[in-house]
Amino acid sequence: MSALPGLPVETGLPGRVGVLVLGAGLAGCAALLAAAEAGRYALLLEKTGEIGGSTVKSAGLSAFAGTDEQAEQGIADSVELLREDLVEVGRGRGDPALIDLYCEHQLAAYRWLKEHGVRYGEIHAASGQSAPRSHPADTTRMLHLLLAAAGALGARVVLGAPAHRLLHDGARVTGVRLADGREVLADAVVLATGGFSMNPELLAAFAPQMENALRQGGAGNQGDGLKMAMALGASLRDTPYIKGTYGHYHVEHPGEDGTGILAVYKGAIAVNREGRRFVDESRNYKEIGDAALAQPGVTTWQVFDARTMALANDEVPIYEFAGRERAGMLLSSGTVAGLEAAIGLPGGSLQRTVAEYNAALRDGRADAFGRAHLSGGVGDPTPIDRPPFYAHPSGTVVLATYCGLTVDTRMRVLDWWGEPIGRLYAAGEITGGFHGAGYMTGTSIGKSGVFGRLAGRNAADEESELQW
Repeated sequence: MSALPGLPVETGLPGRVGVLVLGAGLAGCAALLAAAEAGRYALLLEKTGEIGGSTVKSAGLSAFAGTDEQAEQGIADSVELLREDLVEVGRGRGDPALIDLYCEHQLAAYRWLKEHGVRYGEIHAASGQSAPRSHPADTTRMLHLLLAAAGALGARVVLGAPAHRLLHDGARVTGVRLADGREVLADAVVLATGGFSMNPELLAAFAPQMENALRQGGAGNQGDGLKMAMALGASLRDTPYIKGTYGHYHVEHPGEDGTGILAVYKGAIAVNREGRRFVDESRNYKEIGDAALAQPGVTTWQVFDARTMALANDEVPIYEFAGRERAGMLLSSGTVAGLEAAIGLPGGSLQRTVAEYNAALRDGRADAFGRAHLSGGVGDPTPIDRPPFYAHPSGTVVLATYCGLTVDTRMRVLDWWGEPIGRLYAAGEITGGFHGAGYMTGTSIGKSGVFGRLAGRNAADEESELQW
């Protein structure tokens, strides 16, 4: 998303501001607007020449519970169930205080976003959700709305302004120095610079298990904010749990927008190059990604039939199966044997796998891999028996790192002794502690909106001599 008319983009750089935000994804845009709404002179610096970061490369799903859209679709959900799912998906490794914070503020953030014009489409079930709570939205439009609202309150955005170092006077952060040597002083700084999915050195240091994974994400996701905060003693959370996302097209392709597809959540099975299933396809797609990386040759295939294709939804990128077919990214055949040959699998292998899968469903037998639902605890598996049949060559991609700086419930960055680094805040993908050892669909965009808003509000509470 490049700068659009109506956005408060400037070329000049002020010498001092109230709240300085780094990074123009959802977390940064939410923080900027929240700080401006609190009456502070707020400025956002974006490293690249475009607004959006990883937010606009995501599927655009936010995990909220108790919304108007859920009620309209007759979906029963609750904050209590949301909390239980977050704890379970994170395997109990998430910070309970951050999970509670998300649950406490998610509906308020959802209403705040809607008040600013954000609209959500049809709600879907997805990974880690005991009830459908994936709220799709146009992320480009969302960021435009937030920035336009912030601009109306006096906030400003400067593009092509990479921060290089945090300024610190021995007691607190006082601003930033840019790569070109210019400085901006601030009463508080909010780091929203994203993760480090595009930095091979940091990935090698923190996630060597992702060596064979594909890499995507915002162009600026090099871990800059992480390194700047670490230089001041910031501590880290959740680095052992970096995982890739399953379902990305196996090679570079113009039809791949970075989200991949998850036909497995609508009825597909995943098979390896031996034509065999290798995982319970209802599991978290990060866990499926781990299982796929362990397969020979890395590339696997999501295999499905016309029944699953009929469930395609071009408004939800991960379910855009028909769009993938139009882009030439699916193999297809009128028979399973023909699909097997098109993929290049050993003779008879896929036919046996599909026949055994269908027979188990028909006879009511337990699935060999424990699959009982389509996604998490939602939906029932269906046989793969309606031609034509399709296969999507699927790899595992590091789209986001879901780990990073330790923060408290005010979104203040903490050092290794658990003490806040004065006037330094963080939100979004740069932070750790919330996801723990697993990831629920929609919680990356969700936490960026929820915690970005809180970070901006809390940063605006810092004492200031500026009158605005």
